[in-house]
Amino acid sequence: MPGLIKGPALFLAQFAGDDAPFNSLENITRWAAGLGYKGVQIPTFDGRLFDLDKAAESDAYCDEVKGICADAGVEITELSTHLQGQLVAVNPVYDKAFDAFAPEKVHNNPAARQDWAVDQLKKAAVVSRKMGLDASVSFTGSLAFPFLYPWPQRPAGLIEEAFAELARRWKPILDVYDENGVDVGYEIHPGEDVFDGVTFEMFVDALGGHSRAQINYDPSHFLLQQMDYLAFIDLYHDRICACHVKDAEFNPDGRQGVYSGYQPWLQRAGRFRSLGDGQVDFAAIFSKLAAYDYDSWAVLEWECCLKSPEQGAAEGAPFIASHIIEVTDKAFDDFAGGETDMGAIRLMLGISS
Repeated sequence: MPGLIKGPALFLAQFAGDDAPFNSLENITRWAAGLGYKGVQIPTFDGRLFDLDKAAESDAYCDEVKGICADAGVEITELSTHLQGQLVAVNPVYDKAFDAFAPEKVHNNPAARQDWAVDQLKKAAVVSRKMGLDASVSFTGSLAFPFLYPWPQRPAGLIEEAFAELARRWKPILDVYDENGVDVGYEIHPGEDVFDGVTFEMFVDALGGHSRAQINYDPSHFLLQQMDYLAFIDLYHDRICACHVKDAEFNPDGRQGVYSGYQPWLQRAGRFRSLGDGQVDFAAIFSKLAAYDYDSWAVLEWECCLKSPEQGAAEGAPFIASHIIEVTDKAFDDFAGGETDMGAIRLMLGISS
């Protein structure tokens, strides 16, 4: 029988805070379970919830984290290294902005910041294996993204060298994931060099087809680029190891479109929305994933320019649960069938004996 999509689950990054119940792993997992979530995706970059360095050194701490989640009634779906992955490759134009993602000791030192990020990612591979996880989620980082629009003209070879360098940086990391039997599901996201299907193919080609370079499928980023997010599943389903369930809407007008005129989120043509409030066809997405036997987690990543996170989280669990398909192992018209009779078949086809 085909696999069943697991969920609902919740990415904790957008909810972590200094006040209860969002200020500790124990509190936030109990809160999530109380809303109906069965899994949590843990950000490894938020010390209020998780200490990646400690987990890499201590099996007892890993067991403690698993125990906290189990006691709350949720499973760990994946570890997230989005912020560390971003820092594997940073174009100098973003240096100041992305320093905020790293410890102060490596600020204003891009090489040290990159070394820290790489070390973090390798630790996440080891820790994922310790915790019995087969996948993690991350970003690729970006060297070429400031040159997205072809004006001024890009010098020949710039994009090719950017992806070659991106692969040089990621291959040793992915090799560690391979040694630990863990996939990296990259969130394909504008701002990263890998932001659509073509750039994902370029990245995988530069990596020599590395099997651990997988996809964290998130349709919201595709809708905002006006991509066919259902056809994307047809093309890349064999590389999808994780899924963010996130909604969005795109409402262009005579004043702005995909680039949104530098407007804040509320005024943008393309906006992230809580589940069910946007334009993403999740019924079709869950059908596609089920048809391709996707059997990993459906994880809510909540982002919305209007609704509160508490309301979005409360509505998200039943929304995801209602879309998970219990795949049948029977044909709906089996009742009308009968035993195979080759003689009868030949007569029906007018084939003489």
